Amino acid sequence: MTGEGAHEAAPPRVTHTEASPGDCSIVARGLTKRFRGGQVAVDDLHLSVPRGSVFGFLGPNGSGKTTTIRMLLGLISPTSGACEVLGRPMPGGLASALPKVGAVVEGPAFYPYLSGQANLLRYDAADPKADPRTARQRVGAALDRVGLGAAAGKRYRAYSLGMRQRLAIAGALLGPRELLVLDEPTNGLDPQGTREVRSLIKEIASDGTTVFVSSHLLAEVEQMCTDIGVMRTGRLVAQGTIAELRAGHEPRVRVETPHPAQAASVLNRLGLARVRTGEDDVEAELGGHAPEVVCAELVGDGVAVRGFTVVRPSLEELFVGLTGEGFDVDG
Repeated sequence: MTGEGAHEAAPPRVTHTEASPGDCSIVARGLTKRFRGGQVAVDDLHLSVPRGSVFGFLGPNGSGKTTTIRMLLGLISPTSGACEVLGRPMPGGLASALPKVGAVVEGPAFYPYLSGQANLLRYDAADPKADPRTARQRVGAALDRVGLGAAAGKRYRAYSLGMRQRLAIAGALLGPRELLVLDEPTNGLDPQGTREVRSLIKEIASDGTTVFVSSHLLAEVEQMCTDIGVMRTGRLVAQGTIAELRAGHEPRVRVETPHPAQAASVLNRLGLARVRTGEDDVEAELGGHAPEVVCAELVGDGVAVRGFTVVRPSLEELFVGLTGEGFDVDG
């Protein structure tokens, strides 16, 4: 993990009021990981993951996401700072917290010649706290939950990529979980597999489980997450709901017309800001103006309106502004 992150001096910009620790499944305070040679992978991370949320932990590859997850799960120790998972301090609270946490980190690993059911039975048998008398019942329930009940007897090597990822998630759900941690769950999947995993994550969250999803894919985060945190070179530069991150970024109105100069004149008269005129369109910040009033004014002034669209800032635009670099939009 020595390739993740570099020191960034600027403090993180947190865009919402942090929830109280009792309302959070994950809390980090000043979490820092410095590797040999002085390289800082995670730098002074303050993070709050609300209970019951689908939390998107977003950032470019190498921004420190996986190192953070490893510290949260007690797989590596932080250089400084502290974190709590389900109210237990880590790593001291591993024994009490981890039975309630399911995790899929760095992809699934199963025996290709065994069936999905046989793989999960072996996976379950490796858990010293699992009751072997109820193993088949729990494995069957986990397979049904991820939609693989009908494919339980099918060999793993015959599974599609989406089925393999769902089987990995089934392995993380063999017991009752309050928190599910998924590292890049749709990475490398085709569109069908991506839809399958996205739908499954939403279904799991609807049962009250907090789902922590690390990803670099903007479209996936936007479609399935309720809250997000944005990482850049080891630092958290923003966190909150998508609506909170969009607050302060004005929606724009785009008018398609053969009379752009006339339309621009109307928009300026109405007081819209940052009016930009193109060959056959005009854009401006909508501000507090009602879109229907703006459209009516244009038509009333004789502007031929071919198209009228309110454009809200995309996650890509928001995150490029936060991080100064692009993200993969859809993989």
